Amino acid sequence: MTAKKATGSPGRVIPPEGLDRLIKALARDGFSVLGPRVEDGAVTYAPIDGTGDLPLDVIDEQDGGSYRLKSKKGAGYFAHVVGPHSWKRYLYPPRQKLWGARRTRSGFSIEPPQPESPRHAFIGVRSCELRAMQIHDRMFDNGDFADPGYLQRREAAFVVAVNCGRAGDTCFCVSAGGGPGVESGYDLLLTEFAGAKRLEFLVQAGSARGTKVLSRMRTGRAATAADVRAAGRLVDKAAKSMGRELPADAAAILRRNLEHPHWQKVAERCLNCANCTMVCPTCFCTTVEDRTSLDGEQAERWRSWDSCFTLDFSYIHGGATRRAGSARYRQWITHKLSSWHEQFGTSGCTGCGRCITWCPVGIDITEEVKTLSGQGRRA
Repeated sequence: MTAKKATGSPGRVIPPEGLDRLIKALARDGFSVLGPRVEDGAVTYAPIDGTGDLPLDVIDEQDGGSYRLKSKKGAGYFAHVVGPHSWKRYLYPPRQKLWGARRTRSGFSIEPPQPESPRHAFIGVRSCELRAMQIHDRMFDNGDFADPGYLQRREAAFVVAVNCGRAGDTCFCVSAGGGPGVESGYDLLLTEFAGAKRLEFLVQAGSARGTKVLSRMRTGRAATAADVRAAGRLVDKAAKSMGRELPADAAAILRRNLEHPHWQKVAERCLNCANCTMVCPTCFCTTVEDRTSLDGEQAERWRSWDSCFTLDFSYIHGGATRRAGSARYRQWITHKLSSWHEQFGTSGCTGCGRCITWCPVGIDITEEVKTLSGQGRRA
């Protein structure tokens, strides 16, 4: 999958100083600018003030249950891939107040939560993460049951995407139906040209807002067709170096093997820790909790992230319907890769590989599907 070719002007090629100016310009426009930065030994997403906060010359080494950062001279600002955080935490926060209630003389008055108006600018959004946002767009913008908080935050967000110049060892976005090249859903798109003697960015606009911001940039030079072709070659190289591969017929494989004995073998390894669902950019399961003050004068209802790996998640009157760990793992993977198609018309997986990297025992979603098909290492 090659880089998106901008319509009209091919964009600009800017030095790192130009990216720094872009970040500061977005802050002046009233955005809370968020981007990748190294914290606690991992690349996370947090507030940034400029390029000085970005992970310069840092790459990540990832495998099942393993994540390490190392320095590589000339790697650039975006040579890493994805870490434990996803942009979901800013668009669909882990905890949200749904409503409050206060006792009155005649009963209770309902107090809706104060409307939020965050204006986030996301710097360095990958293709797999944009696809995750688009999956959530379909889920949360669904007519009668739309989530107004999500829609408000999503509409206000300014997205500066980045084409991946390298693939991680647990990446499999190509076989998940995507690729390292960003195609749509961004305001501005960066492609980084990094090396021992060069560090520049091709910047292309993908929206009216992005075009307006790009037109204000007075640094760098106008991009050429050769720059766009060079960006395409970087993306193509990343697409050919995926660390993992998901079988093309994963949905059918899972449907055929709902009673396969391998589920029990997976359960013997699985800790039911829910790491895979917490780091996943598309998982959306929640639980609701009511709180009442000790004097009974006030009550609140809160929504929090939950996971299908917890025993209480499937609780109904009489007990949990998925008591065994094998049933909970099967629920997660078959929903993600198979029945999600029936609900939303797409897979629930974008191939980011986070669930593999951050599984403490290294359970590999791609390898489990292959095993069920009879072609995996443990078949």
